[in-house]
Amino acid sequence: MQKVACYVRVSTENQLENYSIDEQTERLKAYCKARDYSIYKIYTDGGFSGGNTQRPALQAMLNDIKRNMFDAVIVYKLDRLSRSQKDTLTLIEDRFLANGIDFISVSENFDTSSPFGRAMIGILSVFAQLEKDQITERFTMGRIGRSKAGLFHGGGNAPKGYDYINGRLEVNYLEAEQIKEIFTLFLSGKSINAISIIMDKKYGGTYWNSAVKVINCIRNSIYIGKVKFNGIEYDGVHTPIISEEDYLRANELLNSSERENAKTSAQKTPFRAGFLLSSLIYCKNCGARYSACHGYYKCYSRSKTTKKFIIDPECKNNNWKIEDLDALVISEIHKISIDGQYKKLFKNQADVPDKKQIQSEIDKIDSQINKLLDLFQLSDIPIDVVKKKLTALTDKKDELRSRLSNLKTDNLQIFEAALQKFKTASESGSLEERRMIVSTLIERIIIDGNNVEVIWRVGNG
Repeated sequence: MQKVACYVRVSTENQLENYSIDEQTERLKAYCKARDYSIYKIYTDGGFSGGNTQRPALQAMLNDIKRNMFDAVIVYKLDRLSRSQKDTLTLIEDRFLANGIDFISVSENFDTSSPFGRAMIGILSVFAQLEKDQITERFTMGRIGRSKAGLFHGGGNAPKGYDYINGRLEVNYLEAEQIKEIFTLFLSGKSINAISIIMDKKYGGTYWNSAVKVINCIRNSIYIGKVKFNGIEYDGVHTPIISEEDYLRANELLNSSERENAKTSAQKTPFRAGFLLSSLIYCKNCGARYSACHGYYKCYSRSKTTKKFIIDPECKNNNWKIEDLDALVISEIHKISIDGQYKKLFKNQADVPDKKQIQSEIDKIDSQINKLLDLFQLSDIPIDVVKKKLTALTDKKDELRSRLSNLKTDNLQIFEAALQKFKTASESGSLEERRMIVSTLIERIIIDGNNVEVIWRVGNG
């Protein structure tokens, strides 16, 4: 009696067809009984695509083939084995026949023990590949069609600021406020890292704890009512969260900033060494930077290691041992943390722009809104026109109120958050983490002989 292995597979797509696991299994059992075959084992892959061979049951069957556990492999239909022409022929010729294992497909009524069966395998595998390609093409065309219709194609993975309801994006007003806040902060001059710290501290969780997420938010045209597929942008049917003007301004600013950072990075290569205070230290005597060299922070003018950074060849400002200056600066950071001493740094910080000026603009908008409502009651202005103007005025008012509330507190919050992070990072954080935090706290360090002055970063984030 010939011993055979039965292989059954169903993908999530095919669960709606007549190829269920139970249906395939019953038909294979009936076929084996009629042919007087002994079933060694039924290998079952449930919910696995036929587009590749990385399926647990298939791999287990291939391992058993090496051990000569059976004489033939039986499937209900050829595409249950694979939908890839290349994979089908490879499995049959290189894994089955090469090991003396015949292959039988019940539905197509042929097997590899005959020349005709072997020829038919090649022909049918071509059609299996064709079917797979057609499915992929239909799927792609469907997504393109949705995009052209202005519909989001990301399924349940709605971007921050939206919910995916009944196949469409609907504004999630609580999250949308976060998106608006990011654009407002960025356009008011806040850095990406500063915005990340603000958002992470204000809203908690882990969503905004990465600067990359802030950048992706600013880059995402979904927030101005667009949808994108395969690099092509279409007008969406969902409600925008950000005005196109603000989006374009923010992205131009971001592009400009990235170009400048790339340029600065190329110019400052010598300052990017792996030391805590690299790029922060300046010479009081000549104004040149200090670099880390042979265990010391040294003025470029004095060390003369890089000619283009020499400002005064006669400079004799002191060298500082790296560990000594690092320890001194860390001590200063800890010192201002005690009893909230850092708050004194913000005491005389000027409000820019002036709070009174912003409040005056808010009052003017309130007056405009009241006049508009009065005019609507006394005239025949269409409600759509009034609604559009009211929305524009309200959005502007919200933006001004956000700027007003964040004028002073943002800088303080950034500083406080950085101090809090430094307490943890100073013990267990990487050098890069500590450098980033120190750069958030300190604008520059001035060396004057044996004296060290720390200039704290208390201006605009």
